Amino acid sequence: MYAGLKNTPCCLCGRDDTHTRIAVPPRAIGLMANGGPISWRDVVGAVTLRFCADDWELVSDLAIEMDTHPLSRCNAAHVSLDLREDHEALLSATKPETDQTELESRLAAEAEATLDAVDDPYTEERDVVEAIVVLRALAELGVRDSPGDPVAP
Repeated sequence: MYAGLKNTPCCLCGRDDTHTRIAVPPRAIGLMANGGPISWRDVVGAVTLRFCADDWELVSDLAIEMDTHPLSRCNAAHVSLDLREDHEALLSATKPETDQTELESRLAAEAEATLDAVDDPYTEERDVVEAIVVLRALAELGVRDSPGDPVAP
């Protein structure tokens, strides 16, 4: 069941004209402004964040230069996501919580592979920023250990 927006504005400033998008694990919604009411366990797949060109420069600097993420400043109301069907409302029965560990492990493995290939000429800056944001968010949430040294492409 679709519940989020597909053409979302910049999650930092709200501008409609976006430049770049990244994907983060559903659990990262808890790190975002206005993310409290959203049940991250009901999200199917990754959460997509979009940034305008001006904010992308800031996000890139935060990730690459300062080795951190901007999620606390992102508005969860401006993300794109899919929610699972409301099984309880349809059948008057409960459904077990979605296990996000496989998705989180996959995103973390892809992020680590990207950072391992940071010197590869085919590795784009967007991929490096996404990798840093994913790994830092998972570390802040206590899902994984904090990665080592900052990345300098």
